[in-house]
Amino acid sequence: MSEIDRPGEMSDLQGEPFALAIDAMGGDGGPDVVVAGLAIAADRHPGARILLLGDESRLKPLLVRYPKAAAICEVRHAASAISMDMKPTAALRIRNSSLRMVMDAVAAGEAAGVVSAGNSGAMLALAKIIVKTLPGISRPAMAAISPSMKGDVVMLDLGANVACDWRNLVEFAVMGEAFAKAVLGLPAPTIGLLNVGAEELKGDEKLRQAAEVLRESPLASQFHGFIEGHDITAGTTDVVVTDGFTGNVALKTGEGAMKMASGLFRKVFTSSLMGRVAYLLVRPALERMKDWLDPRRYNGAVFVGLNGVVVKSHGGTDAEGFASAVDVAMDMVTHDFNDSIRARLLPMASLTANRSNVEQEHEAVA
Repeated sequence: MSEIDRPGEMSDLQGEPFALAIDAMGGDGGPDVVVAGLAIAADRHPGARILLLGDESRLKPLLVRYPKAAAICEVRHAASAISMDMKPTAALRIRNSSLRMVMDAVAAGEAAGVVSAGNSGAMLALAKIIVKTLPGISRPAMAAISPSMKGDVVMLDLGANVACDWRNLVEFAVMGEAFAKAVLGLPAPTIGLLNVGAEELKGDEKLRQAAEVLRESPLASQFHGFIEGHDITAGTTDVVVTDGFTGNVALKTGEGAMKMASGLFRKVFTSSLMGRVAYLLVRPALERMKDWLDPRRYNGAVFVGLNGVVVKSHGGTDAEGFASAVDVAMDMVTHDFNDSIRARLLPMASLTANRSNVEQEHEAVA
């Protein structure tokens, strides 16, 4: 391990586990964005201890430029980096990459979580193999925060699992509830299953079975039932549960709608003198709306269901966006996110086992 010069107060932290292991080489901006983001995060988490993995020759000068980041970071050299277009199978073979090494740090208990802006497919593959899934979780899911009319909502899965069965959806509900508690600070988040209609008979068999289990579970009082697409932005529930195919389509559709609205506003306010005058009148309100919908506030998708906190920052984000991803990871570490999932899974085990037995009996008869 190689250390950089930093203020003496860090000596009090020596020997403690790292809160996070950060991949400095991931994303379009690489170390420049990561270290600048950590300087912002240092103001919010001054007591954090961060293990920074990457090219030491590039990191040391940056940490001299950003002393706040230097005050919370310890550098470990990584000889290789995973490119954004590398296939997951190829990434698995590179043992000295910064992305592989942050996962190794969590698996070894050196750090509680990971943040990387790198290759999503490689990140998920490495997390599954090295960090591994929690007992009782069949598949990790990708969760993220989105804006709504009533505040922030949690959505999952957003693409990690294209096809899911009812057990996966139940597990996603458990993980989404824990995520909303840890990151949004909600004491009893409400949960909705995304469907083609709110009526109980709508949707396919996997959705109806997942709904039945949730109604019989400890989450019954928080389970709203089925919700539709418009309920996401309406904020009907705090947690939106769906399969990865539908969730990814919903996410990208929402992002596209926001870009279209922004383009239309720009066109209206720049197309004429009257439009420019109108813009000056409504500018304060538009600035508030822009801040509210700023995608950097929502940066930090999380692979939930793993034996550690694994946060994926958008590859094209800036320093403020990367700091937001660090915020999400720190919230999850601080609030013992995985312990909350484990506690919820225990009473769910018998419900899912019973339904699985009934399912097997029906298949045997058929």
